[in-house]
Amino acid sequence: MGWSHPEIPLEDLLKLIKGFIDIMILGSGYQSSGSIATWDSHNIQKCIQWGIFYENVFKGLESTDDYTGSVRELDAALLEMTSNPYFPQGIRHLSSATLMKGRDLIMRLLIQTLPLRDVHFTALLTATVELELDNLKRAEYDFLNVYFEKLLLHSTYYNTRAPQSVSNVKVQRNCSNDPSEFVIQEILERENSVSRVLSVETGLTILSKSLTCGELVGKESTLLEMQSQDGTSLVSKEQLAEFELWNKWRSRGLSYLLDERTIKLVSGAKLIFSSPEVQWIQVFERLDTSNGDELLEIIELCLLGYISSSWNHLIEHVMSVSYDICSKSINYHEMFNLLQERSQFPHSKEETRNSKENDILEYLAVLMRSQSHAFWKLSPILPAIAIPIWSPLFKLYLTGIGAMFKGNLYKTRCCSCTREVKEHEDCDLAERIWCLVVFNIHGSHQRAITSCNLDSLG
Repeated sequence: MGWSHPEIPLEDLLKLIKGFIDIMILGSGYQSSGSIATWDSHNIQKCIQWGIFYENVFKGLESTDDYTGSVRELDAALLEMTSNPYFPQGIRHLSSATLMKGRDLIMRLLIQTLPLRDVHFTALLTATVELELDNLKRAEYDFLNVYFEKLLLHSTYYNTRAPQSVSNVKVQRNCSNDPSEFVIQEILERENSVSRVLSVETGLTILSKSLTCGELVGKESTLLEMQSQDGTSLVSKEQLAEFELWNKWRSRGLSYLLDERTIKLVSGAKLIFSSPEVQWIQVFERLDTSNGDELLEIIELCLLGYISSSWNHLIEHVMSVSYDICSKSINYHEMFNLLQERSQFPHSKEETRNSKENDILEYLAVLMRSQSHAFWKLSPILPAIAIPIWSPLFKLYLTGIGAMFKGNLYKTRCCSCTREVKEHEDCDLAERIWCLVVFNIHGSHQRAITSCNLDSLG
């Protein structure tokens, strides 16, 4: 047997669920237009009543002869609904199990909204108090004193525990049994998450400042200070200059990767590209790219989204890159020629782990055909770590670098060495080539690092 609820057909229930989905979207804090969703205690209680309705539906199912068959048919219908590529990905876990706890679901969405504004927070607390008082009024004569006693018990419990232990309390929360306890636990969980994020941001800020000030130079600085027995330096002035330049570029690259803005973009890219391709393309198409800033951010998001799964590995690779004090003087023309040769080799696309990464690259390839100048507005390290050597984008990037060598300068973010008849040394172009060498010659792109001697370039 299939659906057998005594009071509501499955078709009617699915229509109501679609309305509930719209409410849950608003519960995320924003309207479909992108405007902020505002809530008062009255509307919050109405949402909770929707959740209670679905709980009652399943109570009605429990009295039927074929409860399992009804749930199975509902889950099949919900799976078909959530499998639609346009379905909101944040609630794609919707099932009979989540609807069975409808009020928990909607309250959790409303509490975990980012940011939790004062007005919204007040409305949540007001709705919770009114909800619990209504429940107690039906069961208790002296319901106000009963409620105050419950609050005092909660206050005593949390005041006698250490803040860290309170935030780590793991209980089976249920809004229907104790709304106040449910809200308290959800708020503590949210506070704990925010505290951890702030701690990470503080650590990143300290590390980023250290890199910017050149304090994190690594063990190579000790090697460069080595002296012979007669006190003369074993390292030439040219090697010292190369080391200072190398350290400056590595620090600048790490500063970009560890910058708070970059981390937020990586997080946003993970969220965006977790959706089906039709959805994230639709998001980008809705943006106004007429002034160029939004277009540049789309390109940056795509590049960061492509490497987001390898983020930790890439940072470790940058940190592990060592300076070879025995290497010959760097020749950027020869480095560039070697990169060109490597890009001509037959390459397998095995490095792309899934079709989603291919979709990102294909979208970027189309977008960048007429926007190659955008490369020069990005940090030099980003194209080097995000564009695989077999991609047409890599050849497009090299073409731009080659044009600079020939004196065909781009109007935006390029060095002026050719115009001033100088060698490319401490300039934007040299830094970009160095980054490309680090990720495409020193180590295989986004894979295990293999040793490579730069002497062959000299």
